[in-house]
Amino acid sequence: MIRVLLVDDQPLMRSGFRALLELEPDIEVVAEAGNGERGLALARELRPDVALIDIRMPLVDGIAATRRIAADPELDRVRVVVLTNYGFDEYVLDALRAGATGFLVKDVEPEDLVHAVRVAARGDALLAPSITRRLIARYVAQPPAPDPGALAELTGREREAVVLVAQGLSNDAVAERMAISPMTAKTHVNRAMAKLHARDRAQLVIAAYESGLVSPRRGP
Repeated sequence: MIRVLLVDDQPLMRSGFRALLELEPDIEVVAEAGNGERGLALARELRPDVALIDIRMPLVDGIAATRRIAADPELDRVRVVVLTNYGFDEYVLDALRAGATGFLVKDVEPEDLVHAVRVAARGDALLAPSITRRLIARYVAQPPAPDPGALAELTGREREAVVLVAQGLSNDAVAERMAISPMTAKTHVNRAMAKLHARDRAQLVIAAYESGLVSPRRGP
C-alpha cells in the first residue's frame, strides 16, 4: 500500500486529490495539511511514502518543506512531489535541488496523478513533459559552468549510466543499452547517486546537467 500525505492550502484541491487517489486499491491518503508547517509535522509523525506538496503555501512553503524532509535522515524514504499551478515557474530548480522527486501541474489528468504517485513511490524521477521541456530550455539559455570535480569519483561505467538516466531511461533500459544485467545497472546508478550526493534520480539528472556531463546544447 502506498501511503500519501496531501499538503495544500486549498481545501477543494486536497479533497479532489483525495477522492481520485482513494479510488485506487494500492493507494491510501493517510492525512492532509493546509500549510507546510503542519505538513512537516505529519510527515514526521506518519512517515508517508509520498508527500504531494503545494509549492506556494503559508507559514512554510513547498521548497522549505521539501528541503527539511530531504535533510531529515528519519524521512529518507519519503518522496516529495511538488504541486504547482503553472507549467513552470522560477522555483522548479530550487525545489529539485532541495530534494523533490518531481513536479506535477495541478490540472493533471486523473490517471497521470495516480501514475505520478506510483512512480514517486518507486523513487523514480517525475517531471511533467511541459516542465521537462522548460527545464532543458533553461539550461540551454543559461548553461552552468562545468564542474569536473563533481565527476572525479565516478567510474567510466557510472558516468555512462548517469548519462542514460538523464535521457529518461529506466534501470532496465540502462542495462539493455550498456549490455549488462539490471542489477549491475542499478548498482552503477546507486553508486553514482551516492558519489554525487543525489537523494534520488531527479537530483541525479540535475547533477548530470550542472556538472557538465550532459549538455542540452550538444547532447550527452
